[in-house]
Amino acid sequence: MLKMEIKTDVILGDCRQELKSLSDCSVDLIITSPPYADQRKNTYGGIHPDDYVEWFLPVSEELLRVLKPTGTFILNIKEKVIDGERSIYVMALIMAMRRQGWLWTEEFIWHKKNSYPGKCPNRFRDAWERFLQFNKNKKFNMYQEAVMVPMDDWANSRLKKLSDTDKIRDNSKVGSGFGKNISNWLNRGKAYPTNVLHLATECGNKNHSAAFPEELPAWFIKLFTRQGDTVLDPFMGSGTTLFVANRMMRHSIGIDNVKEYSEMVREQLNPVEWYLFQPEKTMKKLNIDAVTAYVEQNIGDFHQKRLDKLNSFKLLGVLKSKNPYLILKLLSLSALKQNLGTTNSAFRTGCWLTG
Repeated sequence: MLKMEIKTDVILGDCRQELKSLSDCSVDLIITSPPYADQRKNTYGGIHPDDYVEWFLPVSEELLRVLKPTGTFILNIKEKVIDGERSIYVMALIMAMRRQGWLWTEEFIWHKKNSYPGKCPNRFRDAWERFLQFNKNKKFNMYQEAVMVPMDDWANSRLKKLSDTDKIRDNSKVGSGFGKNISNWLNRGKAYPTNVLHLATECGNKNHSAAFPEELPAWFIKLFTRQGDTVLDPFMGSGTTLFVANRMMRHSIGIDNVKEYSEMVREQLNPVEWYLFQPEKTMKKLNIDAVTAYVEQNIGDFHQKRLDKLNSFKLLGVLKSKNPYLILKLLSLSALKQNLGTTNSAFRTGCWLTG
């Protein structure tokens, strides 16, 4: 049996300095949301739009150094409005990073599903943010099958009765060179997603001024990494990226210059070990006594709060079948004893996690 510890490093300090301690080409994925221009003044001091590019380039230079040639950098950033006009500091940053050696590969849109309505004098309320993708090379690790989604309801009606045109490649009528063959989607249960992510916001519950939902880093971690890879967030904040990476069996590194955030993340993180077992037929039965001892030592108020939240959304049943590791983290001891049978599915996947 091979055991590998999933490591999570929390570093207190300015990432412009702390990144220098990381080895060259040591990170598989960087995902972060730095302070936007003139925002988060209470936590990061705020950076004027005219100074933003000069402030950020030393950070991106270090990120370029520590990222593997096959790695990806995901940057969550958006322009602000000044005197009724959108600032161009993000565009200027993209151009400067390209000159620095980055390839601007893609742009993802986060559609905030629960954004409340409203308007400003000359525009409507923002309901989206961008996630910019940068790479060092044109060929990089990308696992598209990991983020495939179920076919929409349109498939049931659209594919029910195919025309002759649907059964061949139908080239674009505008001469773009693109085309489609609708019949290729027959008998497919899943499809590739678009570059628009429809997720609700998460704020006011993580003691941080700009916490994004866990689904965001989880989606990019699935798309660009595998188990055992390393994820870096140089503006860690409340640690959302680290918690998700830890749960998904990725090593992670978080840097933040606010002591309160670093202490909070350290307190809430638990060490994880990744066990690779022999084939299923040679596995032994789950040691209930060992699991019980683990729960008694590790289940705390933080995990109980997350369990209560899942219960309120009626997601516990899904959790039991999809992620037996989180059962150990979230269920109380009495509930765990009643639900130990669900953890057997973890053995069928070929790996087992314990804290």
